[in-house]
Amino acid sequence: MPASPVIGSFVAADYAVFALMLLVSAAIGVYYAIVGRGQSSSREFLMGGQSMTAVPVALSLTASFMSAITVLATPAEVYRYGASYGLFSLSYVLVVVVSSEVFLPVFYRLGITSTYEYLEIRFNRATRLLGTVMFIVQTILYTGIVIYAPALALNQVTGMDLWGAVISTGVVCTFYCAMGGLKAVVWTDVFQVGIMVAGFLSVIIRAVVLQGGVSNILNHAEFGGRLNFWDFDASPLRRHTFWTITFGGTFVWTSIYGINQAQVQRYISCKSMTHAKMSLYINLLGLWVILLCSVFAGLCLYSVYKHCDPWTAGMVSAPDQLMPYMVMDILRDYPGLPGLFVAAAYSGTLSTVSSSVNALAAVTIEDLIKPYTHMSEKNLSWTSKGLSFLYGALCIGMAGIASLMGSLLQAAISIFGIIGGPLLGLFSLGILCPYANATGGLAGLLSGLVMSLWVGIGAQFYPPLPEQSRPLGLTTHGCNFTTAADAFNWTASPTEPGLYTTVLQQNTAERPFLADNWYSLSYLYFSPIGTLTTLAVGLVVSLLSGGMKLNLEPRVTLMKEDTMLFCFYKLFKERVSDLSVSINSLQDVLSLSTTFLY
Repeated sequence: MPASPVIGSFVAADYAVFALMLLVSAAIGVYYAIVGRGQSSSREFLMGGQSMTAVPVALSLTASFMSAITVLATPAEVYRYGASYGLFSLSYVLVVVVSSEVFLPVFYRLGITSTYEYLEIRFNRATRLLGTVMFIVQTILYTGIVIYAPALALNQVTGMDLWGAVISTGVVCTFYCAMGGLKAVVWTDVFQVGIMVAGFLSVIIRAVVLQGGVSNILNHAEFGGRLNFWDFDASPLRRHTFWTITFGGTFVWTSIYGINQAQVQRYISCKSMTHAKMSLYINLLGLWVILLCSVFAGLCLYSVYKHCDPWTAGMVSAPDQLMPYMVMDILRDYPGLPGLFVAAAYSGTLSTVSSSVNALAAVTIEDLIKPYTHMSEKNLSWTSKGLSFLYGALCIGMAGIASLMGSLLQAAISIFGIIGGPLLGLFSLGILCPYANATGGLAGLLSGLVMSLWVGIGAQFYPPLPEQSRPLGLTTHGCNFTTAADAFNWTASPTEPGLYTTVLQQNTAERPFLADNWYSLSYLYFSPIGTLTTLAVGLVVSLLSGGMKLNLEPRVTLMKEDTMLFCFYKLFKERVSDLSVSINSLQDVLSLSTTFLY
């Protein structure tokens, strides 16, 4: 497909808005570098001295994995597959409850800096090292793509310089991470969430005005089959249904919020467990707001282009360019607003990259340096800052490699989920199963990784056929130009480049049996496969290798006192006890009164 034409270009006001976002982010880093000159320990640098409160940490949790891919790809997903993506709002509720009730209490009680420290406390050092290496590889790979993918999409549509955007965002992000530590990361995340919402709103408000109101947009979406929330098809081969999103999506996001270093590091930085739990529940509101904005932006996208699809017509070369295309189309007469949307996309990138860089520095210090050296706290603090620079450079370098990857971009993004599933299974095994031992944990982790990689890599070679993913119809009959590109018609030739799986035109007869069954599973089931395999194999191997004889410290597993349900039960019991005492006292008083009267 030829390169997409640039329908507009940035003007001075747009560059000014974008530059201002970068400058404010850098300024926050400088501020915390000056204020935190007393950060003499690596723990203070990486954990914010465990002095953070719930609200900023909640907004930081929201921003961490709401990347530019969310800003650009989620609306395109809704545009092509419908608003069923909004059912992730239900998944988020389950994720927050499980993370706050199961994982948070154990991690906070142990006072760990790296989540992988837990694996050594609970299992052994080999398990800890394997978990750390898996995390480092997936995070560098994913972060490089998060930097590169939006730069490519915005470059091809707005004409914004590709490598200028990649390097400037990478450098600014690395700078404030290395200078200010976790506090700088958290407060820039707070600022960047605001920018993301403002960018979405600028596009949504303009689209609503153009289309004559919210009701018109919803009517267009309903007529086009986009309001497909209640699809209860139980087939695991369907891309998005109620079950794939609520069940599979819960596993995917729990592997991020429950055990991922970037998220755990934030809520452990809170000054009390109450603040940590509150941060997760407040973060739920932030997730809903971002999800609502991105899903409604996708419906706006469909309403604007329902008669003339830019991708089918060849005006953009990838689905992730649809949002920038609409921004330049409907906001070109409002200087500064396209810049605000690009700032929103890059705020998502900065928040994700900063979270990743800070998390990478933390696990490297705690898991690969501290156990093998005897450095002073001051030297460890300086090493943490140096590692932030190193990982920032590696992620920028990874963005360079991503530019050469082509169709492997989706493979790399899939691996992020594929690796998270087995790790979630391993942590769940340790926290929920007192008789799981080191042999079972290691065997389970390796088995889960093999299974999830098998289905994930197989899906790249044999992508699901259109009748399984079921893209919704798009048309160009309303376009005011002619095109000889029948090959661009995606209902006839289902090619989905960019951030999405490239569906190759294959003769169904040439596809092996596994291609249309095992490899065609919804991508949201990759994580549950890894998690459940790890749990099943880990439990069986532990039982066969003497796990029942294991004598564990209670603090490394979930205790009933950790759960909110037990706290409510205890409170209820105390209230009932107080009430019974009051009733008994009242009865005594009445009895004495009766005796006195007679």
